[in-house]
Amino acid sequence: MTMTWRCKGVALLASWMAMSCGGGGPGAAAVAPGGSANQSHWPADDRSLCERIIHFRGNPSLDATDSVGPGALRPNIRRVYKVMGPREDRHTVLICREVDTNLDGIKDVVRTFNDKGEPQHEEADSNYDGLIDRWLNFVDGRISEEDVDETLASGRPNVWKFYNSGILTRIRRNTHCPSGKPDTWEIYVNDRLERVGNDLSCDGHVDRWDRDAQLQAKEESAAAEANDGGSDAEPSAGPSAALPDDAGAVAADSGSHLGDGGRPKASRGAPKRGKAKP
Repeated sequence: MTMTWRCKGVALLASWMAMSCGGGGPGAAAVAPGGSANQSHWPADDRSLCERIIHFRGNPSLDATDSVGPGALRPNIRRVYKVMGPREDRHTVLICREVDTNLDGIKDVVRTFNDKGEPQHEEADSNYDGLIDRWLNFVDGRISEEDVDETLASGRPNVWKFYNSGILTRIRRNTHCPSGKPDTWEIYVNDRLERVGNDLSCDGHVDRWDRDAQLQAKEESAAAEANDGGSDAEPSAGPSAALPDDAGAVAADSGSHLGDGGRPKASRGAPKRGKAKP
């Protein structure tokens, strides 16, 4: 089923917010290190994620407010506002919101916003172990990249998902290479998995491509029909022709890809001779 992933970003935050409103859910009873399930024993330091990202404390142009969500006895939601405009037209804009979703006194999800109020970046500790395991980037209010630590232990991503206009187009995964760099590439066309490339030797290049046989047969049939029709135009190369340049090579950096807004990175080096080609 086709789905715009702008909605997905909203849904992720909504699910975490639901926990803070007494909704419960998987892992809702977990307590982060240093936190407490007893709200009267919450720590003085809530490990503010907004402070780590935008440093609002002591900044005269930023103002923070705390509020109590349903199910909480003490404030568990913080919003940080930026003072904007000249004196006669001064107003505030929300630039950061963070929530303690499992009510243990430790903030575990944060989202930042631009001056237009559009989401820019989001981080979450989804299993409440004190380590961030999910990172989201947004462009023009739509999700552009989602990085995930599926191990829920390392604090760095091993899956990188990229979106175009909110639609999933590529996924990189680290499944076995000890470098932590991608060794599996998934290419999506029209919200459907079209091919998967695997780096079996961990040298940064695809050794084997596995294709969607049904989709490939459909493309070949369409090309054959075009040729039989006697058209002078060249047959369409099909969705496979639109592969990104980096589908078969690992990006130089092995950590989080939060800075590129989901845009494809340039390939570093040509494929080796003798390797399978897309």
